[in-house]
Amino acid sequence: MVEFSGRVESVSISGIREVFEAAGGDAINLGLGQPDFPTPEHAREAATAAIESGAADAYTSNYGTESLRDAIREKHARDNDLELGREQIIATAGGSEALHLALEAHVDAGESVLHPDPGFVSYSALTKLAGGNPVPVPLRDDLTLSPAAVEERITPDTAAVIINSPANPTGAVSPPEDMREFARIADEHDVLVISDEVYEQVLFEGEHRSPMEFAESDNVILINAASKTYSMTGWRLGWVVASERRIERMLRVHQYIQACASAPAQYAAEAALTGPQEPVEEMVAAFRERRDVLLDGLESMGLSVPEPRGAFYAMPKVPDGWVEEVLDRGVVVVPGEAFGEQGAGYARISYATDLETIEEALEIMAAATDTVA
Repeated sequence: MVEFSGRVESVSISGIREVFEAAGGDAINLGLGQPDFPTPEHAREAATAAIESGAADAYTSNYGTESLRDAIREKHARDNDLELGREQIIATAGGSEALHLALEAHVDAGESVLHPDPGFVSYSALTKLAGGNPVPVPLRDDLTLSPAAVEERITPDTAAVIINSPANPTGAVSPPEDMREFARIADEHDVLVISDEVYEQVLFEGEHRSPMEFAESDNVILINAASKTYSMTGWRLGWVVASERRIERMLRVHQYIQACASAPAQYAAEAALTGPQEPVEEMVAAFRERRDVLLDGLESMGLSVPEPRGAFYAMPKVPDGWVEEVLDRGVVVVPGEAFGEQGAGYARISYATDLETIEEALEIMAAATDTVA
């Protein structure tokens, strides 16, 4: 009998998917990390034009089209004060592939990767698939990742540290001084810092800064995507930014597992990045309003909720049995432990849906709270 690889046996189907499978078809879904807004029309039109002209019929460069990489360069110059060359960027199949490339190219078997706990489900799983050992780092009370907590866990076996701001699943936003510290840690300890910035534009309070702005070495890799900013999750278009030598190593992986990102998606993302940004502003304003309604409702139930300052998730502390009671009543939320051991006692609630649905869900959650309190 042919057995399975130890790497695959070390991971399982994510807790998020398990919740979705358990929920009924009529359930209110507050577990999905996907904007409910349409992809901007000018991005759709660009993809359609590329398809109709035949421009999207062939492979692009492994790196991605020059025009898309130029659009990404201009975005980072505008938003992050970063001057990049085309050979510092690979267009990927979403931010997830970008993270996979970074880990595969930089982590050897047995090396450790520090990551936030609770944190995005892929951090631990992709580390294991790369042969590494995930090391969870508990968050502060406000659910941000402490540079000091990261630094004290660095050992000679540490290959990389993953940071994420604005964060999934917490909605927390790291302050600029923390980003400076993560850059210092990358430089002084000669470890790789992988900065997941896919929620960069979904920001309500505070300031987004990338550690790449502050690093003196090339030990920072930046990951971003069109998925959340432009409501393009299904298009699967992200990118990874790094020094040319690091990009060349990641390209070795990318060329064999992907060849190139989807050509129609590349043209759509280029248009999204270079076209009108009003759809992004309107979407973020709507998320802010939804966040405020959700927080008011949760706090009126007596639940403690660290204020999310970005992304579109809230992570309240909940009593025992609350998640199960809410699910039984037809509202999908994700148990905090799906995002790491330190997530136990929390629930992740997505407000990437309309206000009417959020208000209906709050009524159900209030009844559930009364039951388990």
